[in-house]
Amino acid sequence: MNYLTKLALITQLAFVGSIANANAVDLVVVANIDKSEFAVSKRELRDLFMGNSSELALTPIALDTSSEVRSVFNTKVIGLTESRIQSYWAQMRFSGRKKPPKELKSIDAVLDKLVNTENSVAYLPADTKLPDGLVVVYRSQ
Repeated sequence: MNYLTKLALITQLAFVGSIANANAVDLVVVANIDKSEFAVSKRELRDLFMGNSSELALTPIALDTSSEVRSVFNTKVIGLTESRIQSYWAQMRFSGRKKPPKELKSIDAVLDKLVNTENSVAYLPADTKLPDGLVVVYRSQ
């Protein structure tokens, strides 16, 4: 096998592994809202996290690009790869049209921001212990 063939095989295996891994992690989307019975659709979440107009008065919070949870959210909910999302936000920032969600480095930082920011929303691993005051508004399937 020559070098390029090996490189192509490694790249394909990494891609397949990332897809399999994305399907292995369950997610919840939680919000700091007053309503205990509130749900959002996948489409509404995509619009919200991609900066499109949304009827939801929620402020999205994202994990930074190094997070596996972010990768899973992007794959399962947004439906785009990280590189496509980064390209989109680069275009939006350059044109001055939209700003991406605030990014935080850890799940603990996201939880802290959620608890202290009314009407905020973020994605987390489904097994995260949630503090009082946060409501699950979406579960990945």
